[in-house]
Amino acid sequence: MKRLSATLASLFFFLSLFSQSSYPKREVRAVWLTTIGGLDWPHSYAQSSTSAERQKQELRQLLDRYRRANINTVLLQTRIRATVIYPSQIEPWDGCLSGLPGKSPGYDALQFAIDECHKRGMELHAWIVTIPIGKWDAYGCRQLRRHRHKMLRKAGAEGFMNPELPETADYLADLCAEVTRNYDVDGIHLDYIRYPETWPAKVNKAQGRAHITHIVRAVHERVKALKPWVKLSCAPIGKRDDLTRFWSHGWNAYTTVCQDVQGWMREGWMDEVFPMMYFKDEQFYPFAIDWAESAAGKIVAPGLGIYFLHPKEKNWAPDVITREMAVLRQNGLGHAFFRGKFLTDNVKGIYDFTADRFDLYPALVPSMPWLYARRPAAPTRFQTVESAGSITLRWSGATDHSGAPYLLYNVYASSVYPVDVVDARNLIAPRLTTPYLQIPSAANRYFAVTAMDRYGNESEPLQMSEKRLSPTLTFLPTDGRTLRLPDDVKLVDAEYVVIESMTGTIVATRPIQAGIIHVSMLKNGVYTVRTLDRKHVTHRLGMLILKR
Repeated sequence: MKRLSATLASLFFFLSLFSQSSYPKREVRAVWLTTIGGLDWPHSYAQSSTSAERQKQELRQLLDRYRRANINTVLLQTRIRATVIYPSQIEPWDGCLSGLPGKSPGYDALQFAIDECHKRGMELHAWIVTIPIGKWDAYGCRQLRRHRHKMLRKAGAEGFMNPELPETADYLADLCAEVTRNYDVDGIHLDYIRYPETWPAKVNKAQGRAHITHIVRAVHERVKALKPWVKLSCAPIGKRDDLTRFWSHGWNAYTTVCQDVQGWMREGWMDEVFPMMYFKDEQFYPFAIDWAESAAGKIVAPGLGIYFLHPKEKNWAPDVITREMAVLRQNGLGHAFFRGKFLTDNVKGIYDFTADRFDLYPALVPSMPWLYARRPAAPTRFQTVESAGSITLRWSGATDHSGAPYLLYNVYASSVYPVDVVDARNLIAPRLTTPYLQIPSAANRYFAVTAMDRYGNESEPLQMSEKRLSPTLTFLPTDGRTLRLPDDVKLVDAEYVVIESMTGTIVATRPIQAGIIHVSMLKNGVYTVRTLDRKHVTHRLGMLILKR
């Protein structure tokens, strides 16, 4: 047994190393951003314009951290416990924003989060907690009991919506339709769409699955009738069902809590699923592969319990999660982190591993050909305008037939012409909402742009002219012994300086320290000086002439 365990450990380590050198262009990389009690956000209340701005700034900083780790999907808890974080005609404000249940924070938090995610090239999915409505005497449950008391049931001190009543499906569909109609969300994410584990009465499993499926179908029909490109997803129990060789220990989606997730994907009622796979070893790997095999062509991104890395939780070793990430990628699955705080707090280095090694390059989310598969027409006009220290790319002419209100754009860059838009390492700006991009000057680089519709269908690339950009020659100051770097070198996120001969041979590589590089060891001659960042992208700083 010990020898088998060692063999498996070696295998997973190999897979982990392999995955770090294989960066897929299409992959879901998600995080659950929890608002209940301000667990992930917010950590202060909005009770004035000043405190509201502080709350907004905290979210901006979190989203910046997500973007640096190349997260492309934010699952934002929008309905909490019969309370919401936006001005609703159906349910009251949650108290996580203002500190007072039922009171507005003075701004629309959902709209703000959508705008900020889209600015950063990330999708935002409205996370809707469906069946649980909190403590029986809590604010949200009390408000719902006033006019929908027949739809609710009490179990211990907790209140729940009764999944066996048609009114529950209609109510939840109305709520999801309100969000879809009024907001430019990229997805509706259903949580706890199942029977509660504390449900007092015995449930006929077949009938129970029919009741939960009725809710899923009702939400699907209402959402898709409004905006068919909006993804419908859910977070089912992490084990779909017992497997032939592996037991779920009595806790699975299909049999235990009546979630027929495979049927929902097969019938097209779910576009994406995020199974809550907060397990390890034989309770993780076989069940992850089972999700991949039963996906019916839909998108699957298992949720990883990174909170178990924390010493106050289960104190898992970091390789529990990193190996799971590797195996998911090997099986064509995405990954989602629960919860956001444990990622941005970098518990046991999980953020550094994600940002600097595993998800080093951006990725687009998979497309949805089961909904719509026609590609938009590519842009037809490409313009590059150079100015001091920057270059502006502009394009136009792309056309869309999907019926969505606007297109998105992806920009690629490479030192090789034409730019290979299949290689994720060349993707520098995903999901732009505007037809232009300004970046630092980049000598000897080519660019390409594609249009992408809201279903994820991407056009053919429009390549810039094969003629290279001709940067102005800049001669860097030197006394023959040291080289002083430009003051704005940090703008390109550089870590090293690379010095090349005129034939392109690298003759020296130095870490950037205090803006001074020692060059006394170099022979007299003319050199090109470049920066090198953590993604191995170089930027030309100028020319170095040594004549002693």
